[in-house]
Amino acid sequence: MGIPTPASKDNPVDFMAEQNSREFQKLRTSHRNFVFPVAAGFLVWYFAYVLLAAYAHEFMSIKVWGSLNIGLVLGLLQFVTTFGITTWYVSYANRKLDPQAAVIRERLELRIDSATKTKKEV
Repeated sequence: MGIPTPASKDNPVDFMAEQNSREFQKLRTSHRNFVFPVAAGFLVWYFAYVLLAAYAHEFMSIKVWGSLNIGLVLGLLQFVTTFGITTWYVSYANRKLDPQAAVIRERLELRIDSATKTKKEV
């Protein structure tokens, strides 16, 4: 990621102003309101599993079915959780983030297109 630059002759978009726009701030807030709590929750779940594996050997070795024990079940649930969070995020992004980003993108593309047409006319 580069440093945002103000608009100039060569660059019709003021990225600093865009970054400070109400729409961009709303998009960033929507993203952070999903990502930070979910990431924190997953990290708590992951470290709980690691700590249980390190210090609760008797609990983790309790047989659930045949040779399948709680440690294996919790380990496999780590993968299930990862895929579940990914699916949840994609759904959230499609419903909430993408429409907001599309508004910003369209506005920026219009600015770029109009600046390009103006350059060609001159």
